[in-house]
Amino acid sequence: MGNTFALFSANGGEMLLRWMHYFAGVVWIGMLYYFNFVQGEWFKELDADEKIKSARGIAVRTLVPRALAWFRYGALATWITGILIIGLKGHLTGGMKGLLSTGWWVWIGTGALFGTLMFLNVWLVIWPKQKIVIASAKQVAAGGTALPEAAAAGARAGVASRTNTLFSIPLLFFMGAASHLPSYVNPEFNGWTVFAFVAVIAGLLELNALKGKTDYVKMTSVRGVTHMGLLLTVILYVGLELLTK
Repeated sequence: MGNTFALFSANGGEMLLRWMHYFAGVVWIGMLYYFNFVQGEWFKELDADEKIKSARGIAVRTLVPRALAWFRYGALATWITGILIIGLKGHLTGGMKGLLSTGWWVWIGTGALFGTLMFLNVWLVIWPKQKIVIASAKQVAAGGTALPEAAAAGARAGVASRTNTLFSIPLLFFMGAASHLPSYVNPEFNGWTVFAFVAVIAGLLELNALKGKTDYVKMTSVRGVTHMGLLLTVILYVGLELLTK
């Protein structure tokens, strides 16, 4: 007689991890889209009206720290559970070596690379820069002057956040493709070529997040970054299909 509760089997453990991964991912990406699609646009309206401009300082001191806490810990939980799922998947299929030649890995591996860059952006760029912005707002509220580095820190955090929004679009596509896209992959494909193709594209975009201009319209507007995300998804998908046949 089989196990009464399927959740306590090896495959059930993978399902449990996926559930945790989805929950954390919804929190993380939900906060990311809130920052980019809602809060950022609202802040622009506040800045344009002197009568309500001071409301931004209140939001930065009180609302933003709470939102950033859910944002960064959602990112951490999503990344950890994602890595555990990949490891367990390898174990259940007889080892990572065999898994690396599958179509599942082509799609999920691409998504994982972008997800890892997004996770690192949260903890190493966005959060450190936003701490400067928050500290500056608190200093102003206490009667002091704004920190001179706050404006540049906020702009860099903004570009990194927009870059994460850009990355999230192909990330979500490839997560779905891993289980639901009926695509044939030749098990003899050159994995290093595939990795180089994805890594070069992701690396150049990440370099822009870290060092690029902070006023480039394609990376500072909602419409621009959304269109770029869709274009990035198409380029990656076509390239991967061609490189794995």
